[in-house]
Amino acid sequence: MKMYSAWIITIGNELLIGKIINTNASWLARRLTLLGYNVNRIVVIPDNLNDIAETFREAVNKNIDIVISTGGLGPTFDDKTSEGLALAFNKKLVINEDALKMVREKYVRKGWKLTESRIKMAKLPENAIPIKNHTGTAPGIFLKVNDTYIISLPGVPVEMKVMFDFEVINILKKRASKYYYSEAELTCKGLPESGIAPIVKDVMDRFRNVYIKSHPRCSELGQLIITIHVTSFGKSRSEADKNVSKAVAELKELLGKLGGKIS
Repeated sequence: MKMYSAWIITIGNELLIGKIINTNASWLARRLTLLGYNVNRIVVIPDNLNDIAETFREAVNKNIDIVISTGGLGPTFDDKTSEGLALAFNKKLVINEDALKMVREKYVRKGWKLTESRIKMAKLPENAIPIKNHTGTAPGIFLKVNDTYIISLPGVPVEMKVMFDFEVINILKKRASKYYYSEAELTCKGLPESGIAPIVKDVMDRFRNVYIKSHPRCSELGQLIITIHVTSFGKSRSEADKNVSKAVAELKELLGKLGGKIS
């Protein structure tokens, strides 16, 4: 049974210069993972037409199942996601009547004119489907290329999150993951990360369906604390939970024998 793959593409010069923290990527990665998708790449690219087109094209060429992008859908000159999608797949950029209706309704309600810059937000690649923006103005984009679902959302976090929860979920149901995700976390005190590394490797070698990652940190008193994150995907919720439970039990026993304080 196939596990669906996912890419997250975040677009914007402001991300690359460190002016804005990329919270969209971490939020989307968490949501997709919990839905059972294997997020195997997060890409940050500038507001550059060729970079946008190249990245979307690469995802399709690699047969990625779900691609979600954020940013570049607004009315300004540097919002180029829709144009980049059209360029990537040799499609015409056209005024989408459904998208235009969404944009028009937003501005008519405010008593504002429908200017050329605002109409720009209704220009989508041909055959694309607009995604309703509940809190902002720019519609999202849904485009199916070969077997890849491409979903482009605004970069404003509140707009992106609401659109994901109310609209994107319905699209993902058409390609619902058949896998379930489970995780657990341990805290180990009294052992250095280099000391637990062989145990982590041994447990992962014996439990091939789990992934274990250690994260060292220090307490306020300078004591070394290692957080160990255990994750697994399974064909059922119980299978995923069982995978994690077995690995956690083994880690507790082996680290305890070395003198680690586990919680």
